[in-house]
Amino acid sequence: MPTTVSVHKNVETVRRGYQAFNAADLKTLAGLFHEDASWHVPGRSTISGDYKGRDAVFAFFGRLGQETGGTLQARLLHLLADEDGRVAAVQHDTAQRGGKRLIVDSCIVFEFKNGLVISGTEYIRDLHAFEEFWS
Repeated sequence: MPTTVSVHKNVETVRRGYQAFNAADLKTLAGLFHEDASWHVPGRSTISGDYKGRDAVFAFFGRLGQETGGTLQARLLHLLADEDGRVAAVQHDTAQRGGKRLIVDSCIVFEFKNGLVISGTEYIRDLHAFEEFWS
């Protein structure tokens, strides 16, 4: 079972990850993700699915930036940690793409291995709006 110190470190890792993601700082992000990391995006949009391995996750992140012309921002609203070391991040997402505008709230549940992100699972509050944006 994780200690209070490791849970606190996981929260700080997620906080740093948001700062790095929004600044497109891949060097910092690389230091926060395990090489075997995975990422899950719900739904049936063009970006939905499972990404396995840090390289695939980062390629996905790069695609988000490319397809939105760098406009995607994930504004962190809340961080919650459990006794198992998982961290849930509640965020407000905005972006522009092809004349469309994305404005949704979402949550990502992060899991950790050896202090690094090993998985991220997204939950989208308005999945229909999300899918319409990415269609």
